[in-house]
Amino acid sequence: MAEKNTANIGFEKQIWDAACVLWGHIPAADYRKVIVGLIFLRYISSAFEKRYQELVAEGDGFEDDPDAYEEENIFFVPENARWSKIASAAHTPEIGTVIDDAMRAIEADNKKLKNVLPKNYASPDLDKRVLGDVVDLFTNMDMGDTEESKDLLGRTYEYCIAQFAAYEGVKGGEFYTPASVVKTIVAVLKPFSNCRVYDPCCGSGGMFVQSAKFIQAHTGKRGTIAVYGQESNADTWKMAKMNMAIRGIDADFGPYQADTFFNDLHPTLKADFIMANPPFNLSNWGQEKLKEDKRWKYGIPPAGNANYAWIQHMIHHLAPNGKIGLVLANGALSTQSSGEGEIRKKIIEDDLVEGIIAMPTQLFYSVTIPVTLWFITKNKKQKGKTLFVDARKMGFMVDRKHRDFDDEKDIQKIADTFSSFQDGTLEDVKGFCAAASLQDIAKQDYILTPGRYVGIEEKEDDGEPFEEKMTRLTSELSGMFARSHELEDEIRRKLGAIGYEV
Repeated sequence: MAEKNTANIGFEKQIWDAACVLWGHIPAADYRKVIVGLIFLRYISSAFEKRYQELVAEGDGFEDDPDAYEEENIFFVPENARWSKIASAAHTPEIGTVIDDAMRAIEADNKKLKNVLPKNYASPDLDKRVLGDVVDLFTNMDMGDTEESKDLLGRTYEYCIAQFAAYEGVKGGEFYTPASVVKTIVAVLKPFSNCRVYDPCCGSGGMFVQSAKFIQAHTGKRGTIAVYGQESNADTWKMAKMNMAIRGIDADFGPYQADTFFNDLHPTLKADFIMANPPFNLSNWGQEKLKEDKRWKYGIPPAGNANYAWIQHMIHHLAPNGKIGLVLANGALSTQSSGEGEIRKKIIEDDLVEGIIAMPTQLFYSVTIPVTLWFITKNKKQKGKTLFVDARKMGFMVDRKHRDFDDEKDIQKIADTFSSFQDGTLEDVKGFCAAASLQDIAKQDYILTPGRYVGIEEKEDDGEPFEEKMTRLTSELSGMFARSHELEDEIRRKLGAIGYEV
């Protein structure tokens, strides 16, 4: 199982080792641009070379035909941008120029990438000997697995951000959502061909990658989705553009990066599916200047937390039968402060909340707080009802710090639970899932914490009679008390021996 997981960081560790070679040789702010640019070049070259060899073996002479690559959703790489050319120049003084020229050649062939790719490799600030060593590391890296479902750019970038943050003492940006979380959202929402998919804080674009993959898996073809996104961070916006280019996904991320609250780049959009992982508990988001905004249908969100600003922004952009799947910190389930409880109540009373999933901790690389998946739906099938799922015990540990979901055991189980709920065939499972009515939720003061509705998992009877069990447990407790007194006396003696009395 561990070999198939999406959280395994072996690949990212190799990337981080490459970044460490640069440590102390270039300004910290430039690390990410240098590394991500090389990931992009190496990745598209690896996929291209694999397809090139296949076409050569077929012997039909299509190895230099861009269409032969595009039909397989593979990026056609111009000859002077291929990794073999870069690798051969690794230890020449011109290596920086060779890489910059490769970036320009790719931009020339792909107008949507104009001014997106980094072109700072020829800079005199970047030691060419060190750059050559980094190129060597990438050359020797196993990039054979270029399966489009893996958001290597976003995943690796987020891993490096977390590492940089640890070294520099600053907080990394939340722009990448782990594949297990994205896959769960997509599996529940089930996007279809020719739909409009929107992410107002799209980060590296992972939601779109998995949506396209889901459609391909369920229709036998890639299908077409109209992708709309927005991102406020310039570097992350550029990375999202690179990520879409690799996948062959035609995406509208606007002409530039922009703040979603102050400059909505898709003001008239009504999306069929909205998937997002907004920054958790964002403060100082600009409420004072946006109090009259038409998006706040259910109430003005508080100045100190943007959670309900994000929710209402998404509802505003939802098509008449649209669906939302988003990630939020757990506090949004129960907070009553600054009017948030009243906003939540109105959204619930409008019968928009279709489902809530409590997720386990340690799914994110750099964020350890527990999160919840919200599913908000217009014109939902089960009117007046909401599904609650407690998935906190699901998944498996990849290592001491990272948890992941198994596609079949975990993600499919959750998706099937939602399908059963929507079909009206769901049977409540104590400790795991339950359907609640609006009246049930009102009795809980409109708090959406799943544990309040699913209850505690029933334990199997172990067969030990109650009287015997109580005798055994009280005996064990007595022994523990006795042992605690012994330890207390021992501590007192040792402190007394060095002149301290307790």
